[in-house]
Amino acid sequence: MFSTLKRALAVSLCLAGLTSPALARSGTDVTFVQAVEPQGLDPTSGSPVAAGQVTWENVFEGLVAIDRNGQIQPQLARSWQISEDGLTYRFALQPDVQFHNGAPFSSASAKFTLDRLLSDQSTNGQKALFSAIETVEAPDPQTLVLHLSHPDSDLLYWLGFPAAVMVDPASAASNATQPVGTGPFKVDEWRKGDRVLMSAWDGYWGTKPALSHVTARFIADPQAQSAALQSGQVDIISEFAAPELFDRFTKDARFTTHVGSGEMEVVAGMNNARKPFDDLRVRQALQMSIDRSMLIEAVKSGYGTPIGTHFSPASPYYEDLTGEYPYDPARARQLLAEAGYPDGFAFTFKVPTRSYAQRSAEILQAFFQQIGVTATIEPSTFPATWIQDVFKDSNYDMTIIGHAEPMDIGIYARSPYYFNYHSEAFSAALSAISQARDEAARAAGYHKAQEILAHDLPALFLYSDPKLGVWKAGLTGVWENGPVPANDMTDVRWTSD
Repeated sequence: MFSTLKRALAVSLCLAGLTSPALARSGTDVTFVQAVEPQGLDPTSGSPVAAGQVTWENVFEGLVAIDRNGQIQPQLARSWQISEDGLTYRFALQPDVQFHNGAPFSSASAKFTLDRLLSDQSTNGQKALFSAIETVEAPDPQTLVLHLSHPDSDLLYWLGFPAAVMVDPASAASNATQPVGTGPFKVDEWRKGDRVLMSAWDGYWGTKPALSHVTARFIADPQAQSAALQSGQVDIISEFAAPELFDRFTKDARFTTHVGSGEMEVVAGMNNARKPFDDLRVRQALQMSIDRSMLIEAVKSGYGTPIGTHFSPASPYYEDLTGEYPYDPARARQLLAEAGYPDGFAFTFKVPTRSYAQRSAEILQAFFQQIGVTATIEPSTFPATWIQDVFKDSNYDMTIIGHAEPMDIGIYARSPYYFNYHSEAFSAALSAISQARDEAARAAGYHKAQEILAHDLPALFLYSDPKLGVWKAGLTGVWENGPVPANDMTDVRWTSD
């Protein structure tokens, strides 16, 4: 086991001798790095996190927005009223707003957007978050009314997410490749496999951005990310994927660094419909075979927080439940014997081709071996192959993935969903959250939901990923924390000498 851990802890020193030129400021241009290139740039189609990281707030806007502090702010809706029974939302929309193609934004386009999101033909991966909306009305161009089938205390929050950005009916079909929004930047070119080029849009309705050009560079390899930053090719890495190199940048005056809080929970999801993962004792044994602190040290150079349920410390409702199943290999072996596997078992570990997932899988493989369980790692190309095999077809035993969407604990109640987990008690807890009429009741519901998952273990809860940010000194306005997975460039600017 320990030789495997040492291999996982080994750090490449290929950049040790790299000498970098002085990092000059780039005027009003900024280039940021993103590890995953999206399959499309429309965050309402499939709702991949990677699409929103490029275009949310930069190109597309919503009725409301989630700000850098995780608070709901007016955006294309300048104000709203919610009825006492929680069943009617009335939005007053911003006047004189246009899409990049010149089409006006109005209640008609907002109604189209939400009706499209909710339709039977919707491909929006977050559609379930908006299921409380029964009908949408547009009584006049500046007024939008939502009628709900039941109260949902989270609805306004979800409306600020990338999945709910407003789209123009005429461009909806082509937004994946030629996005048209109402935001401060428009997309000029997408060089697939490399970058997306954006520029400030003259017709923007709100406060003009300080930047004139923004480029999203897609660099998956952590070492290549570091090299690009050191050589001055890029300006910002808001989620640095090489934690073992992070300290180097903290000691370099040419850069600003920040260890921020993020919403990504890294979990090893299990197919609860397959043996032996349908047995709680097996899931408990696997969880108790894992030393989460050692895992974080091996994979993230110590940056990260152990979790015992599906919430990160960035959430206001976070509860530390790691004590439910602490590291205890001896007890894990007992549980396997009680479940009928005294000699362990073997399974296939389908791992997406992401550095954190591959590193984590190697460490978990070693931990599992301690209790007689053999995990055969099968790499799965991310996103295309992994999404098809695991997310859509549930054709897997175990996988590992970071869930980056904030407040997404409700995914465990979705059916179908790749965990294949079903719990009436958990669904009841989510219902209580929706029906909550005050913050105390809402918090109680979220704590109950966390505790149910911590006991049932539909996934192995591993760690919360921090938001390791590195950017050139002289830049301000970069998000230090990550209440929403985003590269929001709207407030970014170069400071004067």
